[in-house]
Amino acid sequence: MSRITILGAGAWGTALAISLARRSGHEIRLWSHSAALADQIHDTGTNEQFLPGSIVPMDVSVTSDIARAVFEAEIILCVTPSEYLRGIFGKIAPVLDRDQIIVSATKGLEEGTLLRMSQVLASMTSNPIAVLSGPSFAAEVAQGVPTAVVAASAAPGVAQTIQKEFSSGSLRLYTNDDVAGVELGGALKNVIALAAGVVNGLELGHNSAAALITRGIAEITRLAVACGGRRQTLAGLSGVGDLVLTCTGSLSRNRTVGTELGKGRALPEILREMNGKVAEGIRSTSAALGLASRYGVEMPITEQMHAILHERKSPNEAIRELMARPGRDE
Repeated sequence: MSRITILGAGAWGTALAISLARRSGHEIRLWSHSAALADQIHDTGTNEQFLPGSIVPMDVSVTSDIARAVFEAEIILCVTPSEYLRGIFGKIAPVLDRDQIIVSATKGLEEGTLLRMSQVLASMTSNPIAVLSGPSFAAEVAQGVPTAVVAASAAPGVAQTIQKEFSSGSLRLYTNDDVAGVELGGALKNVIALAAGVVNGLELGHNSAAALITRGIAEITRLAVACGGRRQTLAGLSGVGDLVLTCTGSLSRNRTVGTELGKGRALPEILREMNGKVAEGIRSTSAALGLASRYGVEMPITEQMHAILHERKSPNEAIRELMARPGRDE
């Protein structure tokens, strides 16, 4: 029996627990930082705050005791918001066994350090590390909708182990060794999804949305390649696939935030209504620009999105400036 622990009982962590529980031969533990939420999921079999309407199987063990959660786990799946990953993982790093596999399913960048999530983990442990990314709305994964994602690791055989342990009739995993490309595709698409939401909120139409998505993948690819990723990775599930889903799907938190910004609402007001849910693109925008500056990469959409988020720039003005940029070859 494979023992798998999921750190983070938000929508994505809960959905992965439900998906993994569909596989026979797994012992699944779900950890929540909130004792009240852990008790609620245990008592009712649902996570009404983050994933309402989905049933958490009774054989998923739910706890707020992190030491108990990771004890003798063979795979530890980190699904915490990027801003909390270092603090949470730091509590368990000193007691890990060297053979425990650590998997990051968080699509974000650490502010300040500009590190990807796997790099944050690697700074605290020598355990084998993998990342999980791709086009995957939590609600649909929980419902068993057919979904394809990518497991990536630089450690020999680790991605294949995750592929074997996580695959089911509704979740198909592909493997890759381009960790940088997979992670940056997952993190940066959230920034473009915010911008796609702005286009939607401004009611600019399908032409504008298609142009934004296409030029968005261009700037994501430029930065990912500069950081050591491969261009072909960004043409796959963790790049184009995830970008299209997040920019067009109504379940996207980042697109939803962008839509409300496009309608003229203020960011603090929008965030208050999210009930603790996280739109990673808000934080990733600043980190993306930091990386772009470090590597000398041009990211005009990201620059305008940052100005809308953090400088109160008018969405209409941002669009005008994008359209007025000097002409260039594609």
